[in-house]
Amino acid sequence: MVVIANSAAQSRPDRRRFLGGIGAVAGLAAFSQVPLEGSALAAPRVRGGEYPFKLGVASGDPTPYGVVLWTRLVPELFSPDGGMPSRPVPVDWQIALDAGMRKVVKRGTVSALPELAHSVHVEVEGLEPDREYYYRFRYRGDVSEAGRTRTAPREHGALGALSFAFASCQDWTHGFYSAYRSMAEEDLDLVIHLGDYVYEYGIPADGGARQTPTPDVLREGPTDLDRWRMQYALYKSDPDLQRAHARFPWLVTWDDHEVQNDYAGNYDGTISASRVAAYKAWYEHQPVGRRSLPRRDGSLLLYRRRGWGRLAQLDVLDTRQYRTAPPCGWGEAPACDAGNDPAKGTMLGATQEKWLLDGLRDSKARWNVIATSVMMARLDHDGPTGDIIWHDAWDGFPASRRAITDTFTAAKVRNPVLVAGDWHSTFVNDITSDFDNPDSPVVATEFVGTSISTNGDGEVYGPYYGPMIQWNPHITFFDGDRRGYVTCRLNADEWRTDLRMVPTVSRADAAATTFASFVIEDRKPGAVRI
Repeated sequence: MVVIANSAAQSRPDRRRFLGGIGAVAGLAAFSQVPLEGSALAAPRVRGGEYPFKLGVASGDPTPYGVVLWTRLVPELFSPDGGMPSRPVPVDWQIALDAGMRKVVKRGTVSALPELAHSVHVEVEGLEPDREYYYRFRYRGDVSEAGRTRTAPREHGALGALSFAFASCQDWTHGFYSAYRSMAEEDLDLVIHLGDYVYEYGIPADGGARQTPTPDVLREGPTDLDRWRMQYALYKSDPDLQRAHARFPWLVTWDDHEVQNDYAGNYDGTISASRVAAYKAWYEHQPVGRRSLPRRDGSLLLYRRRGWGRLAQLDVLDTRQYRTAPPCGWGEAPACDAGNDPAKGTMLGATQEKWLLDGLRDSKARWNVIATSVMMARLDHDGPTGDIIWHDAWDGFPASRRAITDTFTAAKVRNPVLVAGDWHSTFVNDITSDFDNPDSPVVATEFVGTSISTNGDGEVYGPYYGPMIQWNPHITFFDGDRRGYVTCRLNADEWRTDLRMVPTVSRADAAATTFASFVIEDRKPGAVRI
């Protein structure tokens, strides 16, 4: 179990300079949102005249009246400066009612800053609720593709419906993103990404399972900002990932591999320059707004709440940044009494946990969706013969889990449903009020989605977790080794989940099919397979 260390001998002066720079970036990035005079037509040329929108476009965090639009100017994917001049440059943006961009309703010009890798995060406001829009960017004579996005319904409108997909775990070297190609063909309102968007490992010369040549600069894994930016550039250069981003607005959070395997952010009270670099590169490459700008200490504010009219409340969690060391040990280890003491460890940190619980108590939504990177349900590894569990999930923090499940019951939270990733496997779980008592009532439902590509076509977790399922009667469905994503369609009366699986990630064109489907009825926790 590896946690990033902060080497005092080498990092204190560099870290102070780096974090001082972070504070300056926050001010500059706020300035970058101020509309500029003129247009991008007069911007400086890029080196070599390459197309600057090689990472595509994206949108995220929709509200009833606005959305975040994202792109990054990077004509040279694997150069430290991305092939851009070392100064702010103007970028034009437009948002329209039609895919042909003839009915433009909003436009502007903003600065793309070298301090943020010439990324652009435009927070568009003044849009109409529950409406589809199209958007694009321009730099000099180059125009990006047109992306499609949409706003959320107004807060007090009709209940309506919501269709979303969720996904996680997309190791570029383990296979193609064929699942995203199928996802982009669906009729969705939203995509939720639950983390492991990139991995911190070096890239082999042959691209691993993709058998695609890669440059030498990618051999070693990222530890500094320039190299993290190249890692994101590689992943985001994938055409199917770009297609899914351009088709739907995304809600994104992270998991461990955006920093380091099994990372716990509040482990030793320190923050290294390499960790700050990983955080900053994440912000630069995701469709999130100013609230998530890197702070002076390098941290990012990621957890947030979004509403979908009166139908759904969406709480997106950060299960890594405020997490302490698990009180009973790392990885696969026995449970212990310390895990039940909230003073001994936390998954969310006190501030985020209070925010979540208060929001659940106050919610008037028909469905209460909690997006969490890691699985909440218990997974007993050895049944009556022992008490082995996996501590890099909610099992490692049972006191934190109990605070949430107790709130479900005490506050009579309507239809809580958790969506999770991380496990490279698919689970459908009943969340009970007390996993130590097999007769305790079901209080929520959980869907854990498999990976987009991680573990490739290998059989890894089916043989490993499969024999454990018999000791976990609250796990109502398990599949260990198929790749894909999950779609969820909900209305006032029911929630339907479809497990969308691809037969292989060895080909980019492998189409997803529905492997299994489940329904939750209003006020009846627990999913039923149909």
